[in-house]
Amino acid sequence: MKIVGNIIWLVFGGIFIAIEYLVSSALLMVTIIGVPFGLQTLKLAILALWPFGSTVTDKGNSGGCLSLFMNVLWILLGGLWISLTHFGFGILFCITIIGIPFGRQHFKMAALALTPFGKEIA
Repeated sequence: MKIVGNIIWLVFGGIFIAIEYLVSSALLMVTIIGVPFGLQTLKLAILALWPFGSTVTDKGNSGGCLSLFMNVLWILLGGLWISLTHFGFGILFCITIIGIPFGRQHFKMAALALTPFGKEIA
C-alpha cells in the first residue's frame, strides 16, 4: 500500500513539491552561506518524493548548540512559512476520509520543515 500511496502522491502534486524544493536547494547552494540551508531543502525534497514509509528521526545531540542556532535562523528566514503551508494542506486533506493519509504526510513534512537541522529521514 505504501507504493500505491507514493505513486498517487507523486501524480497529484508530490513531484511538483519535490521540484520546488530541488530548485530552491540549487539556488541556496550557489553561495557558501546558503549551503547548509540548501542541504535542508534537499532533505525536504527527498521526503516530498517518497513520503509514505519514510520516517523522520532525531539524530540526538549531534549538532548541539549549532543545530539549535541553525533551526532558529531557519525559522526566521522562511521555515515557519514552509511549515505552515504544509500544515494547512494537511488540514485540507484531513477534511475527507480519503485524504487523511495524504494529510498525515503533509503534517510529517510540516514538522521537518519547521526544524530540519539535526533530523534525518529513514
